[in-house]
Amino acid sequence: MKKTMLSLAILATCLVAFACPPCEVAQPRYLKGITHGTGPQSNWDFLIISITAVIVIATLFFSIKWLLKPGEKSDTHIKNMILNIE
Repeated sequence: MKKTMLSLAILATCLVAFACPPCEVAQPRYLKGITHGTGPQSNWDFLIISITAVIVIATLFFSIKWLLKPGEKSDTHIKNMILNIE
């Protein structure tokens, strides 16, 4: 069941991820077929997109890092006060 749902999710993502033909014509050459709409209009748009991408990647990195290794070892941490009822 999980494999079927995962396969359907990947297939749906692949079908939605590509631009339609009219949008593809309006895109710059390095974005053709990837996004919808007219695309970036100036260099400021590329700057904003780049800064946003850096923030998203950093957030994803630290979220995964702290999810896997939280690093809270103190006995007085609020997590331990809640979990240790004794």
